[in-house]
Amino acid sequence: MYTTDDAVPGGSDDPLFDVFSQQCADDPHPVYHGVHERCPVSREPGMFGGYSVTLSRYEDVMWALKHPEVFSSKDVVKIGNDVPLIPLSVDPPDHAKYRRLLDPQFSPKRMKDLEPEARTLVNEIIDTFVASGECDFHEDFATPLPSTIFLALMGLPQDDLPQFLTWRDDTIRPQDDDNMTAEEKRDAAGKAIENYFETKIEEKRAHPDDRLLSTLVNCEIEGRPLTHDELLGTTHLLLLGGLDTVTATLDCMIVYLAQAPERRRALVNDGSLVAGAVEELLRHQTPVMMVPRIIARDAEVGGVQLQAGDGAILLIGAANCDRAEFPDATEVRFDRETNRHLAFGGGAHRCLGSHLARLELTVALEEFHRRVPDYELAPHTVIAFSPGIRQSENLHLRFAAGS
Repeated sequence: MYTTDDAVPGGSDDPLFDVFSQQCADDPHPVYHGVHERCPVSREPGMFGGYSVTLSRYEDVMWALKHPEVFSSKDVVKIGNDVPLIPLSVDPPDHAKYRRLLDPQFSPKRMKDLEPEARTLVNEIIDTFVASGECDFHEDFATPLPSTIFLALMGLPQDDLPQFLTWRDDTIRPQDDDNMTAEEKRDAAGKAIENYFETKIEEKRAHPDDRLLSTLVNCEIEGRPLTHDELLGTTHLLLLGGLDTVTATLDCMIVYLAQAPERRRALVNDGSLVAGAVEELLRHQTPVMMVPRIIARDAEVGGVQLQAGDGAILLIGAANCDRAEFPDATEVRFDRETNRHLAFGGGAHRCLGSHLARLELTVALEEFHRRVPDYELAPHTVIAFSPGIRQSENLHLRFAAGS
């Protein structure tokens, strides 16, 4: 493990450096196991000053997730006009009041009620390409599926989807160009999202409906309406969560299944395996590789002294392949009996939309494999995942044309 007395990491043999690499995004397990063996807990000078803490073992990551008084999420992520993303960037006890408001909107019962609409939307998407015998799975299926469901859930126009996707990409994975730096794009997208929701919030005040955005605009929390900043922070987080992580997860799952035809055939032949496959592929592929925190008070983890003010990275993907928690961690087992994976996080900040994500992933795997039971990567397709959140563009599939 690294301590403050070690040399600054970052050389070619530094496993922590590898965690942020393209190599790790494309093939994470060898890198994660290297981190487990060589530096499961680290504290070293950060790239932007101060010190950075990294945890990789399941036990340590779970402890951090369950102790926000040490590993704080407060104001870790701010976008646009420095409005915190709610409830992501709020710690207990204030965090609880927002979850009491939002959790019922994403309850298992609500998601079950949404299932028929979700199946209809999924099949409408498949209809757009199934007769051609080929598709770019990322562009044609993984991207529109959660985005379409999110817009329906929120009560927002489907015609706004292209703009939402641009804002999503400029926020989560912006790229420098001739006109703007990546940071400028992220700031501009944040402000544009807030301006958009300011307009939609006023529309829902004037014309309420039974969808989620209207519910938030017209609800009360602790006997009062949500403030302007609370509404913007909540809607901004819902947009980013609703449009990106399920897309990345579907990319990861289909890349794996396209390259493991025996596992794919098992799903096609036995639909009862889908629920287990969703959980196991969330664990094994872990699209959200890491989450940020700030050390709120001095502590010790794994023999390393942490200091208040340190930045922190919890390696969710590494925790999910920790052999101490998951026997045969590198193997995919749809029948794994105990699967306490951390793909949705844990503790107070466990993913608000986990039940929605499970619904989308389950319906997607069931309906896609019903309509397209046999597929493969198109010749010369090169799969490259984005680091941080493992999304794969240019995911070209070929299959027998269907209907």
